[in-house]
Amino acid sequence: MRTEDYDFYLEESRIAQHPIDKRDKSKLLVLRRDTGDIEHKRFYDIKSILRPGDVLVINDTKVIPARLFGHRKDKTETIEVLMLKRVEKDLWEALVRPGKKMKMGSVVYFGNGELSCEVKGITDDGTRLVEFVYEGIFEERLDELGEMPLPPYIKEKLQEKDRYQTVYAKQDGSAAAPTAGLHFTPELIKEIEDMGVKIVNVTLHVGLGTFRPVSVEDVSEHKMHSEYFNLPKTTCDAINDAKKNGRRIISVGTTTTRTLESAIRGKEVLEPMSGNTDIFIYPGFEFKVIDGLITNFHLPKSTLLMLVSAFSTKERVFKAYEEAIKNEYRFFSFGDAMLII
Repeated sequence: MRTEDYDFYLEESRIAQHPIDKRDKSKLLVLRRDTGDIEHKRFYDIKSILRPGDVLVINDTKVIPARLFGHRKDKTETIEVLMLKRVEKDLWEALVRPGKKMKMGSVVYFGNGELSCEVKGITDDGTRLVEFVYEGIFEERLDELGEMPLPPYIKEKLQEKDRYQTVYAKQDGSAAAPTAGLHFTPELIKEIEDMGVKIVNVTLHVGLGTFRPVSVEDVSEHKMHSEYFNLPKTTCDAINDAKKNGRRIISVGTTTTRTLESAIRGKEVLEPMSGNTDIFIYPGFEFKVIDGLITNFHLPKSTLLMLVSAFSTKERVFKAYEEAIKNEYRFFSFGDAMLII
């Protein structure tokens, strides 16, 4: 399977640079798995497609202001530290720019020195292991000094931090938002619950590897980034009961999907667990948990586009993308939504 087969052309004007005023008024393209039929709706219309008894699974991770700009002690140049993943308490895997100058033992100071980090290790791919030292509470220092780590294709400055956050975000730890969930409002969530849909959560902390295109020629040779996840007992019980009784599991986002399909491997039912997953889902994969997928429109040659193609078919997904482009849908993180059901 060739990576090149998952490329497509997209005009830059179709890349959403900012969120729309009302989250649930984004466009929603509905792709039927069994027929390939396509419908055009608004996201709030999802209530007409969900059924009482469905289980909707969300990712409650919270994006941290993971981009920090600091300096050496002599303040000769600006150093950017982009936090990717917590290794242990104050030790993080991070991208550091300029990286070559940041050798073992190098220290970066942020603000007036109330937060600093020291390079404790260098990985094979050039990322740094940095240990933070701070006054007070780490999360408060980050909130004061850090910026939201928007994807590189978003050039406009985000006016409200909360717009790169789902309304149900709780667990600190992501370097990127689980963007399929950005379309929900508290009101829409309540309406969905009131109609008899059960909403349960997983946690998967999203790393920036989610935006990296696949660079190898053969898809099967791509090595997936590893991300921390937690699958609670209440979620397992709700999903296992629904599957046993023939009710649908609708996954909100590729991160939720990766969590569920990773946890079920080698098992017949889901069991509570936490750990790291590097599962790579591409066409040929056999899904055991989800029956529907809410997602955004993804980058060419990305693992996310391959996952979506695996859940439907590449041909149907690419036809849907062509329809979305023709109907002026907005693409990527702040863009419109797609439901495959």
